[in-house]
Amino acid sequence: MKPPYEITPKILSLITAISEKIGEVNANFLNRPSPKLRKQNRIKTIHSSLKIEGNTLTEQQITALLENKRIIGPKKDVVEVLNAIDIYENLGTYSPRSETFFLKAHQQLMQNLIENPGEYRKKSVGIVKGSKVEHLAPPYENVPFLMKDLFNYLKNEDDIELIKSCVFHYEMEFIHPFLDGNGRMGRLWQTLILMEKYPVFEFLPFETLISKDQDKYYKALSESDKSGQSTAFIEYMLNVIDITISELLNFNNRTLSEKDRLEYFVSLSKTEFSRKDYMNVFKAISSATASRDLKQGLELNLFKKIGEKNKTVYKLITDITEN
Repeated sequence: MKPPYEITPKILSLITAISEKIGEVNANFLNRPSPKLRKQNRIKTIHSSLKIEGNTLTEQQITALLENKRIIGPKKDVVEVLNAIDIYENLGTYSPRSETFFLKAHQQLMQNLIENPGEYRKKSVGIVKGSKVEHLAPPYENVPFLMKDLFNYLKNEDDIELIKSCVFHYEMEFIHPFLDGNGRMGRLWQTLILMEKYPVFEFLPFETLISKDQDKYYKALSESDKSGQSTAFIEYMLNVIDITISELLNFNNRTLSEKDRLEYFVSLSKTEFSRKDYMNVFKAISSATASRDLKQGLELNLFKKIGEKNKTVYKLITDITEN
């Protein structure tokens, strides 16, 4: 059965705004940010998602771990970060529509933190806040069937990805399939669902906004629980995504330089290409500008030149030892 929700005017407005901003992101070649910005945003994503779960490490400490440096900190927090780094460095290897990959991701995210990571819970659980039971999860016997239904929704329904990602995030939190790690898995899987269609979400740290005001996140989950549908959570998450993309656009409100174009083009991993291929990506530049860019790329050893004149092609240097 399809998870229940309503399409409200607010949801329609946010979908329109996000779609327009994604178009702007693509038009300004920001769907694959510079390596420096990618690294910064990945650190923000890991820091924010784990901070929500009580991790105490700072962005500076996470940066050090990402660079294979030793730090002083609680062992559990360090393990959480190292596991998350491994996951987020290999996002492209996970299929968001596969339950097998979902369980594998949980196993890697929670290894050395809980018993039997990557397995659905075998006991009933509830979320308690103070002296009040905030959420009583479905019986553990139902979890495999509920998760199978949820993945069938992902694979078979025609809802747009922006909606699907929010619905999956909420429904997974409601089912609470694991004894621990549900929150970080919900946020991770929403990222994977979105980046399958919109590559920029691999480097878009919407978790940062959630961590700044966690009460709103939990309030949206609670409102959806009480209403029996994910509408309130969809509205909340779409607003978070809209603001996060706006921040990306504001941060990158500049004219592309030669270096920007080369960085972006190399990130596309075109192993062999011509000047025409380069100009097909950057349609606004002249042939003379393209030639200057490619000459600079040769000098920087980003690629090498094969052939002469109209038979010239360029081969990307993928190994730093290749000359």
